[in-house]
Amino acid sequence: MLVRDLLTHARARLCCIGLSSTLVQAARLLDDGCNMLVVCDEGERIAGVLTKTDIVRQTGRCAGASCTAPVTEAMTRDPIAVETTEPLQGVWNLMKINGLKNIPVLDAERKPLGVLNASDILQSLLQEVRQEEGLLYDYVMGIGYR
Repeated sequence: MLVRDLLTHARARLCCIGLSSTLVQAARLLDDGCNMLVVCDEGERIAGVLTKTDIVRQTGRCAGASCTAPVTEAMTRDPIAVETTEPLQGVWNLMKINGLKNIPVLDAERKPLGVLNASDILQSLLQEVRQEEGLLYDYVMGIGYR
């Protein structure tokens, strides 16, 4: 199974914000249900990512709700991202090694297509294993493949 198989889920999770946006604007977007913001440059390519943790860390350094700091001060630059042709097992390993809950999905031009969540990937991998288990059971029992 490849990342492109989960693109519908990934697109639903995509929330983008511009480089010139403030942390207050980003906080509002994250409060509306987004788990991660993809920060995009003028060419709509990924410049970084921003999470709730990033915002809390940065607003603690400024004047709280009146913080007008730009998202560039808190975002993670050069984030780990994947393309649609990558296998889900490899993406899961990448997320596990780096302690990620979400990962951006990009096209060949580094434009965001969506954000994959660890639970989406795990559910898909589990479903794939269950299908393989069923096929193996049928084979061993002499039923043949369905």
